[in-house]
Amino acid sequence: MNVKDQVIAIIAEQALLEPSDVTLDSTPSDLGIDSLGLVEAIFAIEETFDISVPFNANDPTEGDFDISSVAKIIEGIEKLKAGQAA
Repeated sequence: MNVKDQVIAIIAEQALLEPSDVTLDSTPSDLGIDSLGLVEAIFAIEETFDISVPFNANDPTEGDFDISSVAKIIEGIEKLKAGQAA
């Protein structure tokens, strides 16, 4: 399973949706994910990929990790994984 599929599965689980219901353009709020669900999704992503996501739960818009859409979350994880491998 690639990064995209794994992230979509994690996000779908948090949103209580099927992975097929999650698109790259979906935002967390589009999917009904509240701030607690977002934090839980970030924790699951960190555990799955063994990375540390620079995410501020108190101010999600602050920082370098863009959570505005599923595509941006995937892009951020791929960058973190690439940095970890370097």
